[in-house]
Amino acid sequence: MFGSLVDAPANSPHLRRSGSRAVVSDIGTVELGGSPVEALLHNIEVNEMKGVTTPLSTAAIMPSPVLLWRFKVLLFLIWGVSCCKISWDSVMRMSANLRDLFLYEAFLYYNPLLLMTMMVWFWGINLWVFAQANVNYAKIFDLDQNHLSHREIWKCATWMTMIVPTSMTAYLYLYSHGEVSLAASQPVLLYAVFAMALIFPFDIFYLSSRYFFLRTVWRIVFPFQAISFADFFLADIFTSMSKVFSDLERSVCRMVHRQVSSSLSYAFGEKKDN
Repeated sequence: MFGSLVDAPANSPHLRRSGSRAVVSDIGTVELGGSPVEALLHNIEVNEMKGVTTPLSTAAIMPSPVLLWRFKVLLFLIWGVSCCKISWDSVMRMSANLRDLFLYEAFLYYNPLLLMTMMVWFWGINLWVFAQANVNYAKIFDLDQNHLSHREIWKCATWMTMIVPTSMTAYLYLYSHGEVSLAASQPVLLYAVFAMALIFPFDIFYLSSRYFFLRTVWRIVFPFQAISFADFFLADIFTSMSKVFSDLERSVCRMVHRQVSSSLSYAFGEKKDN
């Protein structure tokens, strides 16, 4: 009577001690003979095992940063080749005696901005060298902790590199096809966009850095207060850019007096009359 063994089901309530309960999982019914804390820990482990595949599947869909960088470089090369091809074809469409005047106009309006773009690139390189050499340039130039890094400066230089040659390409293309008035609006729009981007009052496009630059320029032009090293350093850079500011002054004066297309309009008129 007592010598035989009786097989009891796994979920029999007689096998559980007081205070324990059965836990049901995806694999089957699991008996925890311990306290309710052990059952709670088991539930957490099961839920973590269920949700562990979701981030992996999401990460598998996102492209790698290297692939995105290569795609951007490819687009940049396509844009550069297209601008060079359109500019070359536009210059070759014009006669030899008109080409010199044509290139002088383009050089006058776009040379200052192209040199400023190069200066921004080199300034980013300087900050990169300072960071590699562990030079605390933020303390030297009296910058706050929110100053732009070399990567952010290179990002600004990249946008300038794309905007200025694109406007110049449109300028050359429209002039070579006889659209003098539309071509004359290209440098005016470009200068207006740069001025608005510099004084834009909303908190986009590095507002604190733009206003720090404007305040420094104001102290250089009107030195009625204490001068910091940042003021002296920027003034020294501006001194080296005297030729750039000279071309910039002539360009702005021609735009204000509506003489952007005057010489070329006269040249095109002579060509049509002949």
